[in-house]
Amino acid sequence: MVQTMMVALAAWAFLLVLGMPIYASMILSAILFVAAADLPMNIIPQKIAQSGNSFPLIAAPLFILMGNIMNAAGVTDRIFGFSAACVGWVRGGLAHANIVASVIFAGMTGSAVADAGGVGSLEIRAMKAEGYDAETAAAITAASATIGPIIPPSLPMVIYGVSADVSIGGLFLAGVIPGLLMALALSGMVVVIAKRRGLPQSKFAGISVIWLSYKRAHWALMTPVMLFGGMMAGIMTPTEASAVASAYALFLGLFVYRELTLKDIPEIVIKTMETIGVVLPLVMAASAMAWCLSISRIPQLLIDLFSASISSPLLYILIVNVTLLVVGCFIESIAAMLIFVPILVPIAHHMGIDPIQFGLIFILNLMIGTITPPVGVVLFITSKLADVSLDSMSRAILPWILPLLTVLAAISLWPPLTTYLPSLFLR
Repeated sequence: MVQTMMVALAAWAFLLVLGMPIYASMILSAILFVAAADLPMNIIPQKIAQSGNSFPLIAAPLFILMGNIMNAAGVTDRIFGFSAACVGWVRGGLAHANIVASVIFAGMTGSAVADAGGVGSLEIRAMKAEGYDAETAAAITAASATIGPIIPPSLPMVIYGVSADVSIGGLFLAGVIPGLLMALALSGMVVVIAKRRGLPQSKFAGISVIWLSYKRAHWALMTPVMLFGGMMAGIMTPTEASAVASAYALFLGLFVYRELTLKDIPEIVIKTMETIGVVLPLVMAASAMAWCLSISRIPQLLIDLFSASISSPLLYILIVNVTLLVVGCFIESIAAMLIFVPILVPIAHHMGIDPIQFGLIFILNLMIGTITPPVGVVLFITSKLADVSLDSMSRAILPWILPLLTVLAAISLWPPLTTYLPSLFLR
């Protein structure tokens, strides 16, 4: 079956080169493998249906729905206003506020694209108005958006957890410390660049302004507290939390902030369905391809190969880091995750690498890929929002990748940064 699987993989690569959508090429390659291996053809639709019939996977569309409601409900300007009031008075204050707002927004949407496209437009506009050049404003916004999928809730963590059979709650807990470290590392870079470039500095507005901005944003700020608190207390599973958060976001938009009307809901639902229509077919097609890889024993052969040539788990993590950083430059993050999880995760498990740590390493690598050219989707979004060329944006983002790589190195070298909270709350 190994040779048959290699032919199917070659066919998959050929179909991708021809420009066929990834999910369609996966399904056709899986069908080719089953036909060539003389297996029952009904296996493929069964595997596709089984992957879609997943309770944890329901969290994905619900978190997407919540993020879309939050974006439409006037939450973004309140969050950024509160962040700017808290830290906007230091040199480079709006850059720091950008990062703080991303940390808060990360606790609501769990998507780098939603962060960049939602609060990002407001941040870039405010920074340009205060005297920041467009490239710097866009680069900081893009880099801080990568925090979104690391601090829970997180759409990539849901997809990874379902694909790799890892606790989604454990992944959510594991992302808190790395996410905060990313914010600190980016803020440290702001301090360095603020001194060199003389970034703008505003006057301290006063405690009363901070208090007023907090009151204005209070109910929005309670969203991550409710989500994370409910999961840590064992009151809600991640899937249940996503449903509660969606209902809460709708309540805020309709009755508290009153910036949503019933007429807006169909458009929000359609936008959510469009996103789900991209993500879920990938997940289901990847499940069929993963089964084909498993039945052909390709992962086992790779385990044997790596075991014979690599004895150090740390060396394997280094290889994975380099591989995924390169892959992230060319393949969209969710697609890359679904392609490489069935290949890389079994080897990590065999080498004794903690599955939670490996999941965070995997996801952070691919989130860095969202801001690296030539296919960085967040890079495209922020360059368009700031009205700068992709070439200029690609140069401007380079210094901001360094802090993120530093955090990646830290979680790779020291597992407790990712395993401490899950071990504390999920005993």
